[in-house]
Amino acid sequence: MELWQLDNTRTRSISAENPTGAPGAGGRATTGTGAHAARFLGVGWKVSPSILLDNGQTATLADISGPGVVRHIWLTTDRGALRDITLRMYWDDAAEPAIDLPVGYFFCNGWEELALVDSEMVVVGPAGGLNSYWPMPFREHARITLENHSGRTVPVYYQVTYTEEDVPAAAGYLHTQWSRRNPLGHPAIHTVLDTVCGPGRYVGTYLAMRPNAPGWWGEGEFKFFLDGDTDFPTICGTGTEDYFGGAWNFDIDGTYRRYSAPYVGLVQVMPPDQIYQPDQQFGMYRWHARDPICFDRELRVTVQALGWEGDAYLPLENADIASTAWCYRAVPSA
Repeated sequence: MELWQLDNTRTRSISAENPTGAPGAGGRATTGTGAHAARFLGVGWKVSPSILLDNGQTATLADISGPGVVRHIWLTTDRGALRDITLRMYWDDAAEPAIDLPVGYFFCNGWEELALVDSEMVVVGPAGGLNSYWPMPFREHARITLENHSGRTVPVYYQVTYTEEDVPAAAGYLHTQWSRRNPLGHPAIHTVLDTVCGPGRYVGTYLAMRPNAPGWWGEGEFKFFLDGDTDFPTICGTGTEDYFGGAWNFDIDGTYRRYSAPYVGLVQVMPPDQIYQPDQQFGMYRWHARDPICFDRELRVTVQALGWEGDAYLPLENADIASTAWCYRAVPSA
């Protein structure tokens, strides 16, 4: 999307203040979570800035007719519930969601403590503003929901901004695949993306890791099995920290160094003042926005959980490891 291009594209935005995104329909609420605070001001003064989502309830945040492209999603909620609220996105007439995962893992927050993220595709700002800039084309229909299974009522503030525009025939639908294994087991290989059919483009990875063994934990290689690869991949990395843009154990002078850049980052090290401890928790992302992994027929992605002991590699079969994979595919459902 060229910023200077003037065409027939129209921008719309859905929030609790304009649940349909219709022209001129924003700020008209007479009831809502801000009604008491606005009681001396009246309609148009932040009467409905959020919703309350009860335990066990599913809320539809956006229900949009196409064609169009979701451009930005912002939301915030109870920071302690990010692993207990499920985000789902449905494209066109698909009965099953293409995106279905705990909301924290979509925003690079897989642990209990909030991680701030400063990247091109995902931004997490103080003190829990979750932003997605993944472009999400759809042709007929888009629906975005949140399901709360935290055991308590949570507030949800949100805004979904999209453009009404024609979608090219070659455009793919955004998908995610989330998985967690604790303990990882034998062999110490975690599947980031189970085999999916093409054509498609793999565009991002988030990895949350607790090694559950002392010492360095990131010797494992990322492997991309493309279009008929069986035992050996076409694309093979050199180590976990290398894949996420770091080097040499993320270690400078005996301390892990966190960073958050446009396409790579180590955004979480807990606790931050320790190194090579078994119960430390790590969160990392890598966006293939400039170097997508393009496949024609099928793709499978794995990472080895591999540590270091003495002068030899150590498979980390007791590791707690979770991941989110992002890819664009030709089909709307998972």
